[in-house]
Amino acid sequence: MRVTVIGGGYVGLVTGACFSHLGNEVIVVEKVPEKVERLKRGESPIYEPGLEDLLREGLERGSLTFTTDIREGVNFSDVIFICVGTPSRPDGSADLSQVEEVARLTARNMNSYKLLVEKSTVPVNTHQLVKKTVQRYLRSDVPFDVASNPEFLREGSAVYDFLNPDRIVVGVESERARRIMEELYKPLTDKGFPLLITDPATAELIKHASNSFLAMKISFINMVADLCEKTGADVELVAEGMGYDKRIGREFLRAGIGYGGSCFPKDVKAFIKIAEDRGVDFSLLKEVERINSKRVEKFIEKVKNAVWTLKDKKVAVWGLAFKPNTDDIREAPSLRIVPELVKEGAKVRAYDPKAMENFKRVFVEGEDLIYVGDKYEAVEDAEVLLILTEWDEFAKADMEKVKELMALPIVVDGRNVFDPRRMEEIGFEYYSIGRP
Repeated sequence: MRVTVIGGGYVGLVTGACFSHLGNEVIVVEKVPEKVERLKRGESPIYEPGLEDLLREGLERGSLTFTTDIREGVNFSDVIFICVGTPSRPDGSADLSQVEEVARLTARNMNSYKLLVEKSTVPVNTHQLVKKTVQRYLRSDVPFDVASNPEFLREGSAVYDFLNPDRIVVGVESERARRIMEELYKPLTDKGFPLLITDPATAELIKHASNSFLAMKISFINMVADLCEKTGADVELVAEGMGYDKRIGREFLRAGIGYGGSCFPKDVKAFIKIAEDRGVDFSLLKEVERINSKRVEKFIEKVKNAVWTLKDKKVAVWGLAFKPNTDDIREAPSLRIVPELVKEGAKVRAYDPKAMENFKRVFVEGEDLIYVGDKYEAVEDAEVLLILTEWDEFAKADMEKVKELMALPIVVDGRNVFDPRRMEEIGFEYYSIGRP
């Protein structure tokens, strides 16, 4: 099939590259000319394992192209995936201006049947607004459909998730749209991956409900971790014991310094606002959000308890990305922790395998904040090491070497990367989350 993807961001690039890999002809429409030029050279503007390989594969085969011309994109195919940003407004609602723009420009440029597919995360019943916008701006009586096909991609494993989905959710209103989406996903459904067909409103709601539930699991286990610290219990074993229950599962029961990224914070806020606008009390999710926002404060308190005062302390920071295997720092706990360390008078040396360039755009290097190119360089003469992202590189570090390099062998682990007994054997003063 021929497929158009509008939006060359995280979701758009993964969607376009994966559909190309599955045997389709794909064109990705992106506004920023510099980004398009990079993509045409096979260079991914974001770090996502496996993505650049698929981009180059599609370019070499001629099945993947990039353009800034919306007219070219609209006329390229009958299936148009909307993969633009839906950032949070100050009141928590989603800013849908980019979605509206795509609907408007598609209507102005279409001259044959089009299926507009919402891939961006949007509030329930956004499909109705897309439909109304297309109808308003159509210049002739051209048929079209609007469908919802939410993404469930985890940053750091998005390519794998697209090609090996837990489920494919498609919301449609016509048999024609249903047939198109079934054909498009046939390479995956033939492998046994489930396809759930719903109406568009239900599909839109599934996305927000899923992310909000996962965020709730994270906040829940973090509260359990706080209780474990007060009682001497081990949150890792509590989570393991819970996870054996098939009704609960082990995923997302990992205590730490809270969730971040481009999805959970935004989607929880949006889901709360969606419910409030319809008179539904979502105080449960408000508490999830409150618990998450407090994790950074609790972590800073833990650091202060470990070193007494941060003033003039040499602090090493491992990890700036909100999670491993990505360079994304959106809503990362590090964005609040690092400036708080500097504010308290600490001298910070920070390292992250992929996210440092993005972090530098937010916090410029200075006397109190230095970025280094190696995890061992970060800990030289440090009086405390803080672990903010659970990169595999950190888990495999030579911690005996780290101990020798540090001025004081103190580690405050916000992600429970290490075994407390092993750290004690090496000679560290080790503090983690919810473990004795």
